[in-house]
Amino acid sequence: MSAEAAEVLCEPVLKLAGIPHGFGQRASQVPDSTTFPKQVHGTQVLAVDRPIGPLAIEADVVLSATPGMSVGIVTADCVPILAASRDARAVAAIHAGWRGLAAGVIEAGIDALRAAAGAPGLLCAIGPSARGCCYEVDDPVRKGLAERYARLLDEVLRPGRPGHYLLDLPLLATRIIQTIGVESTRIGIENRVCTLCDPGRFESYRRDGVSAGRLRHFISVPPAIPCQG
Repeated sequence: MSAEAAEVLCEPVLKLAGIPHGFGQRASQVPDSTTFPKQVHGTQVLAVDRPIGPLAIEADVVLSATPGMSVGIVTADCVPILAASRDARAVAAIHAGWRGLAAGVIEAGIDALRAAAGAPGLLCAIGPSARGCCYEVDDPVRKGLAERYARLLDEVLRPGRPGHYLLDLPLLATRIIQTIGVESTRIGIENRVCTLCDPGRFESYRRDGVSAGRLRHFISVPPAIPCQG
């Protein structure tokens, strides 16, 4: 990993626990050995104990309990979630767009991480993604989310132009994590910023379309290089 990896965004809740990680910006880099899945907006979990080729296996959650292993995901408006057991024995990276959220990807990822760690206590961090200031969705999206999270939508969804709504994806992800038993004090939200608002720092598919790049995010099982951001 080059010196430019210092440009990743670190989350205090993970950094204080000694867990190497980083949320990507445009110029950020990640450890060369980081395993990335082929993301498909589903709920499949990939557990790895050694590095594998990029995009080799379809999954939207990738986890490891092997010391030194780095796992990661890419995003361009979807929510990146980095999570770890409190003892740092297991880590996971979760890719959560609205389709994944509606399908239950967070629950799938958290359940798998708890099983891998052998303990329920977790630390989670929410990264840069599309927020309610900018992210417009239509009624089919609202209905898709309402099937699973109707009681959460009043806080994260507000009316926009006719037939449309402004959706706060990372806030919804935060509330879902809370409902499945992770304490608010153990959920890092310092980097819960909007990707659409800041073209200088973040990629955004909604803003830039097919020309958008991807932000790379990673989390590692110690020992590994700690976050320097």
